[in-house]
Amino acid sequence: MSQKELKEAFISNLNGTSLLEISQGLSLAPLCLLCRGLLLILYHLHYGKPLSSRKSSLLLDFLVLVSPLLFCCTVLSPVLFLMPATIAAFCAAIFAVIYSQSKHETRAPFRQIVRDFQKTSLDPEYIPAITVFRVYVNVLTSISILAVDFPQYPRRYAKAETYGTGVMDLGVGAFIFGNALVCPEVRQKAYVTQPKLSNLAKQFFSIWPLIFLGAGRLLSVKSIDYHEHTSEYGVHWNFFFTLAFVRLAASLLLAVFPKDKSWIVALNLAVLYQLILSTTSLKTFILHGSDGRDTRVGFLNANREGLLSLFGYLAIYMASVQVGLCLLKRRNSVQGWTEAVGFSLLTILALFVFLHVSQAYAEPVSRRLANLSFCVWVVAHSLTLFTCFVATDLALVFTKLLVKGSSVPCCWDIVKPPNARKKHGREAVPTGREGKQEHVCLISAINKNQLLFFLLANVLTGTVNILIDTIHSKTAFTLCVLHLYMFVNCLIMHLLDAKNTVLKFW
Repeated sequence: MSQKELKEAFISNLNGTSLLEISQGLSLAPLCLLCRGLLLILYHLHYGKPLSSRKSSLLLDFLVLVSPLLFCCTVLSPVLFLMPATIAAFCAAIFAVIYSQSKHETRAPFRQIVRDFQKTSLDPEYIPAITVFRVYVNVLTSISILAVDFPQYPRRYAKAETYGTGVMDLGVGAFIFGNALVCPEVRQKAYVTQPKLSNLAKQFFSIWPLIFLGAGRLLSVKSIDYHEHTSEYGVHWNFFFTLAFVRLAASLLLAVFPKDKSWIVALNLAVLYQLILSTTSLKTFILHGSDGRDTRVGFLNANREGLLSLFGYLAIYMASVQVGLCLLKRRNSVQGWTEAVGFSLLTILALFVFLHVSQAYAEPVSRRLANLSFCVWVVAHSLTLFTCFVATDLALVFTKLLVKGSSVPCCWDIVKPPNARKKHGREAVPTGREGKQEHVCLISAINKNQLLFFLLANVLTGTVNILIDTIHSKTAFTLCVLHLYMFVNCLIMHLLDAKNTVLKFW
């Protein structure tokens, strides 16, 4: 076999992993974020000022926010079940140190601190978990698209061939989920006052960079004879095209149906598509082609997975629009967001019950088909990850109240500390945007140029695969390559952020 055929076989015919292992893996990113925030608060407690060095901030962010994820999806994957508990224990130890040292200054009982925490007012215009979710999906995807070509990346984490739940299968759906959270229909207040035709025209214009990138990827892959997993999207289709057409189709649907009923549209779309898959020959066509022998003759046959999976991804997008609308309901207190977390947990429980029923009576999860089970699975796990980020932010807000004047980047602003603090000699300083500018944050740096970050990751992935025989790489070499690859990507985002440069021209 040629090198290209070897690499294609290396990422093909896989079956995914268990829902439990994916859930365990999802907890790592919020725990890493919590660890970074606690370390910054501890630094402020000891030195009386935030960590302001750009080099130190970048190094801390990379070592705490990115590097653990690299290790957990490679050499530490056999003991992944131990990693969340390990990081959580480390976070608990840091919090214990902060609490014990700050207690001498506050002289307030723990119950009083909790009551003050519940009364704390937060910035209702800023929901950091949305930014963190979208950035972390980007980071995890960037890690996986290169790591999957190395033997240290477990095959069960790679995309499943037909049925199964691989980590990378969740990644593509989570990308759609994250995009919908910030779509114009969700965040633009002027949307309801502008003509629908004008909004559709703007949406059509806004997707041209994705079409351009999709065409560029197609031409580059074909011109250098780069290895491909054909059954993923087809011969000519790729994920950039999927992102573009899903966004455009969703804009058309949202122009017809009320935004606050998007979950009904999503449910009907996913169920109808599943009924068609189950009662017609469409499933056989997607899996085996029009002749039953996996033909790729003709545009539809060649790209049947990419074209027909649009229905499933569109259902995910519409469901995520409903989540985005719920998030933007004005909540300006810790208590309000605590209640929102409780409602989210009940929704997640209902979704997992629905997933069990769907897999038992319809069919298992299939990214290739983008069936009903896949849609429910993606929304359930994406909402789980997002809820974990919200809970992490609340934990950091609680900790910031213990240390006067402390702040954490990409965390909630405390706009009005409770008056009770004055009675206990621990009046906290509101941590507004001014305090945040003292920090250098890798998350906010990536957020400014997310599309560029993803594009750069794709280019670097291709470069590494051309230059290196990834399949036969040793463990130490693999870890060095993956860390260097992610560090270069993060460093470029960091430098652009330092110059306040946003490469967006559409």
